[in-house]
Amino acid sequence: MAPKIDPTILKALLLDAADTSIASHGGSGFASTFKITSKDNEGEEKLFFVKQGKGKESQIMFAGEHASLNAIYSIVSSLCPRSYAHGLLSSTTGAFLATDFLNFSARSSSSPSSSYSGLSLAQKLARLHSTPAPIPDGYDKPMFGFPVPTCCGDTQQDNSFKSSWAEFYADNRLRHILKSAEKNNGKDSELSNLVERTTSVVVPRLLGNGNLKTSSGGDVVPVVVHGDLWSGNHGVGTIGKGGVEEVVFDPSCSYSHSEFEWGIMRMFGGFGGSFEREYYELKGKDEPIEEWDDRVKLYELYHHLNHYSIFGGGYRGGAVRIMEELVRKYGDGE
Repeated sequence: MAPKIDPTILKALLLDAADTSIASHGGSGFASTFKITSKDNEGEEKLFFVKQGKGKESQIMFAGEHASLNAIYSIVSSLCPRSYAHGLLSSTTGAFLATDFLNFSARSSSSPSSSYSGLSLAQKLARLHSTPAPIPDGYDKPMFGFPVPTCCGDTQQDNSFKSSWAEFYADNRLRHILKSAEKNNGKDSELSNLVERTTSVVVPRLLGNGNLKTSSGGDVVPVVVHGDLWSGNHGVGTIGKGGVEEVVFDPSCSYSHSEFEWGIMRMFGGFGGSFEREYYELKGKDEPIEEWDDRVKLYELYHHLNHYSIFGGGYRGGAVRIMEELVRKYGDGE
């Protein structure tokens, strides 16, 4: 039996049930996923991708993904699907997210349409990372954080705004994920002590305004980052009736230091040296350039801790190794 379309989704997307069908499509570790096919007033086909989840957690997750997709879309519209709606389902418990449909069956051999951007992934990401984040409501300048909580995996992230990047990364990312890891895996005095040494010594040393500068010598400015950009969240395909594009999906955005993106990109790889060279020809590395590798290790640390929180096991060892190395290097003379 074909799945039924929840009335709330039909209403949110302004679809006529008589002209609309839904079918299971793809997969997700945290949700059920579907393809919706409908028609507009002129009889043209309209396609949407829908996620449905259970519980309060799915409502938070989808609200964050909705805001994340549209934060990226507002800057580089060819980089990701647009999100149209999210909210609570009416026919069952849980929540939904409805976005443009991504067709991953398309390949670069297809004829490009007039809406094809012609931009590589490196060009798109460099543009995203070079555009200052919008000023949040109630503030007078861009802030580090995000308007809503987002989820990296199923970990809910604290995105409360801070003016200092070093403070945001120490408190909202490292100390916050330590609490999650200990909640899921038990108290861990060694891990806790290393995280505290890292946040109190290494983070201000590498990320503080007195040290970290842009290539032009100014303080780093918050930009939109995807937040979970590994090879499994990147692909090639078409969005709607557009041409074949390099696209990303399943974002966990924040207004952050642009180099934070490289933590998970380096952790899992899949982007290659040519991508990196093209990216940094367009967007120079921040200063001090000689500390770039250590900053990326520090950003990778968050994802080791997050994977340890979610999956346990060997990710703890990776986190400990990074912290011990950075504390040895930057903790002298404390």
